[in-house]
Amino acid sequence: MTRRELLAVLALGAPELGGRGCVIRRGRTVEEWGDQAERRDVLSSAKPVMTTLLFFAIVEGKLHGLEERIGAFGWDLSEKDRTMTFAHLTSMTSGYGRPEAPGEAWAYNDFAINLYQKTLFDRVFRETPEAVGARLGNALGLEDGLAFRATNRRLSASVRDFARIAEFWRNKGKWKGRRILPERLFERYCRPQTNPGLSQTAKAETSDYLKIGTYGGGSDHFTEYGAGIYGGNWWFNGIGRLHPKALTWPDAPRDTFMSIGAGGNCAMMIPSRQLTLVAMGANWGKLEPGNADSLTNQHIVNRVRE
Repeated sequence: MTRRELLAVLALGAPELGGRGCVIRRGRTVEEWGDQAERRDVLSSAKPVMTTLLFFAIVEGKLHGLEERIGAFGWDLSEKDRTMTFAHLTSMTSGYGRPEAPGEAWAYNDFAINLYQKTLFDRVFRETPEAVGARLGNALGLEDGLAFRATNRRLSASVRDFARIAEFWRNKGKWKGRRILPERLFERYCRPQTNPGLSQTAKAETSDYLKIGTYGGGSDHFTEYGAGIYGGNWWFNGIGRLHPKALTWPDAPRDTFMSIGAGGNCAMMIPSRQLTLVAMGANWGKLEPGNADSLTNQHIVNRVRE
């Protein structure tokens, strides 16, 4: 059996995503399943939404750029962490709570993400998360709106609204042909921000000296994959430290990128195919970069073939 024939078999036999979801092709919704208006916690898929809101802060002049230091917003950072920038927070290389200085190691770090959201809402915008989120909601005409948990500001959104946010990224800041945010921000940050050879953080207890608390997980949790394939709080189809000879999703188009939230809350974009797929509470499978047999890779193959 040739590889092409094998991929065809995998695609036809791939389990359905389930949950709630929709598919957008060339800007039009072509498939829907489940309750499109049901608004639930999207978990870590909220992280790139924070990056989107950060872009609004740049446009409004509240922030010069992602290279601006976090310490400029009143945090009493340790000497080790004083070079920390927003770009470090969006690439999981901030070092907050970890032994390494910013940029020295990769760690999927929910304490750093909590520092990110507190800085974004309380010290950059100085507004409630709902007021900040309304910028995006109004620009994209979100139907169900964004809701934020009172404690760690975790985001709840509907499938159809999250699909609009995903499409907004696929179109590099345009919505229905209208430029909302500068393309240069998407060109710069809608790609991996980390070197594939960047080391993983050392094993150590979390040092939450600012008493920030967590966005949901640990300061080094979920996965050791990330170097070479993570940036702007998105996951990209690239080469990484732990899979140096294979793409994240080996049979997907090279420009595929995703948000990944626990519990199967994910969005997938393929700009070259003008395709966006959002499925919440779905059977995406595990993050297994380099594994052609992974459920995520099979789902992508299935959609690209349609």
